[in-house]
Amino acid sequence: MKKPPYPHPVIAREGWPFLAIAVVVAIVVTLWSPGVSVIFWLLALFVLQFFRDPERVAPDGEANVLSPADGRIVAVEETHDPYANRQALKISVFMNVFNVHSNRSPVNGTVESIAYFPGKFFNAALDKASLENERNAMVLKTDSGQTVTAVQVAGLVAKRILCYAKEGERLYSGQRYGFIRFGSRVDVYLPLGSRPRVAIGDKVSATSTVLAELSS
Repeated sequence: MKKPPYPHPVIAREGWPFLAIAVVVAIVVTLWSPGVSVIFWLLALFVLQFFRDPERVAPDGEANVLSPADGRIVAVEETHDPYANRQALKISVFMNVFNVHSNRSPVNGTVESIAYFPGKFFNAALDKASLENERNAMVLKTDSGQTVTAVQVAGLVAKRILCYAKEGERLYSGQRYGFIRFGSRVDVYLPLGSRPRVAIGDKVSATSTVLAELSS
């Protein structure tokens, strides 16, 4: 097991403004009505848990494809990868509002391309969300020359996809590269021949769960 470098606060910076507003409102309402303020403190607690961003330990294995997000597996299928123009194994992770929404690189590799696509905001658990919702696709080339695509997909209430990776940048497996606010999905496209290590319905954790093993 290895612990990837993770120089980030436990509460994601993306959530600091939301948390500050929620706490200030809760304090003001407390001064007015302690009873009513319970609702606002619960809201602040929800914001706090939504933007948590814990450090994770990654399993050993050069061929491992790590989960880029916390959530539940909603797809394991062979399909077309429109971002790398190939047939691929797609594994999709659906995040609800109670999951950690920090996104992490599934493999060691170099960013070949990043493309943003505006779109709709269907429920991210639906298959059509992969191609019709707002999304951001990142294509990675691993050290062994294999292509792995990670796609951040907005959901029903997700209104902001954040991607900090740049073309030509090298990412390490488990490295934080983005965030999606309020419910979403991440699709991972892998070379055919990759061996899935998860099934539909499985709960997964970013970095610490192995989605699949790349073929040698």
